[in-house]
Amino acid sequence: MSKFRKKKKGMPAVNTAALPDIVFMLLFFFMVTTTMRETDLRIENPRLPSASEVKKLEHKSLVCTIYVGKSKDPNRDGVGYNKIQLNDKIASADQVPAFIINARTKVSEAEVPFMTTSIKADKESNVGTITDIRLKLRDVNALKISYSASKGGGN
Repeated sequence: MSKFRKKKKGMPAVNTAALPDIVFMLLFFFMVTTTMRETDLRIENPRLPSASEVKKLEHKSLVCTIYVGKSKDPNRDGVGYNKIQLNDKIASADQVPAFIINARTKVSEAEVPFMTTSIKADKESNVGTITDIRLKLRDVNALKISYSASKGGGN
């Protein structure tokens, strides 16, 4: 009898040495490419009307969003569909110019002409509220206005 036995040849083990590198590379990729919501909605998600003409916004970082709709917390903000949200707080139409001027101070002078104001208003919102916002935007020469709408048929 021999002292040495022949090893049976089978499938070699899978080399997992590169697996942690791949996992961390994917994790890093998703951390870099993911954007977080910048504002918490204090109004209910607006039921936007359907759009017939759609144009993609070129500079999304230069968009100031104004939400108009019904408050999520009527005990704190009052009842009705005419609530205006600027950043994270409920505001009035009189506070819109200060909101736009504050947003302009955060960008360079060369980018100011590309700034757009996006109004996301619920279907049930009063047109008078939206008109008041438009007049206040006109006062501070913010004439590029985007009325945001849902992507296909209404909600």
